[in-house]
Amino acid sequence: MRLGGTVAGRWSSAAEWEKLLIKSHFRAITAPFTFRTPREEIAEYTAACARNDVLIAEIGVWKNIFDPDPEAAKEALAYAEGQLALADELGIPCCVNIAGTAGAAGWDAADPSNFTEETYARIVGSVREILDCVKPARAFYSLEPMPWMVPDSPEGYLQLIRDVDRPQFGVHMDFINMINCPRRYLAAEQFIEECFSLLGPMIKSTHLKDTRMNPVRLTTFLEECSPGEGSLDFGSVLRILDKYLDADAPVLLEHMSAFEEYAKAYDYVKAAADRIGLAV
Repeated sequence: MRLGGTVAGRWSSAAEWEKLLIKSHFRAITAPFTFRTPREEIAEYTAACARNDVLIAEIGVWKNIFDPDPEAAKEALAYAEGQLALADELGIPCCVNIAGTAGAAGWDAADPSNFTEETYARIVGSVREILDCVKPARAFYSLEPMPWMVPDSPEGYLQLIRDVDRPQFGVHMDFINMINCPRRYLAAEQFIEECFSLLGPMIKSTHLKDTRMNPVRLTTFLEECSPGEGSLDFGSVLRILDKYLDADAPVLLEHMSAFEEYAKAYDYVKAAADRIGLAV
């Protein structure tokens, strides 16, 4: 697998960014640009990745397609289409967003409307609209699973793929986001294997994190954290990934703010891989 993440740190040019990339040891990354970035800058970043045999694994949308403000929703849809078109042009395999919410609490909020039949139909329709508009040949549009938003289970993701019924709708795998209850947490490795056994051939990018549970007076609190700071057995997790993913598949660390945090997480995962004889 290609272990990587988001290149963190400060830079003012693609050349400075490349130095951070080399220092990170990443072999796969999230795109450091958008379709609105000047083309000459995009070319500099992609050339740096080519020089260092680094895969740009995914490009994010992170906009609410169902924003209650119609103008914001329209802009989010256009942004998703622009990001997917750039991904297809550059051969970035995964363009990822979340499904969206009609709630007013935030772009990624837990809202009662998230699981209604009406919202599900809107999700299917919006994914089709984006794919039918862009007509990608190389890139896949995908939705990151969320604890409180469709898709929130591997079975649900598989059904969504069937309902969308478009060949360029792929899977973005974030199994930690789907470990959203004690039952899944307490049988985490079994649940992770279920995720990959059901969705493996359709997975275009994978996020790698850890999780911990803090039960307080019978109230469950599940929290994502960096690898090594939670309860997962990373030897078991990496064996599952190796079993179902191609040798060149991107696996990305995420949600850290500093270069040093990514380096610590990378070293932890790399050491776990070394212990089981897995090349990353």
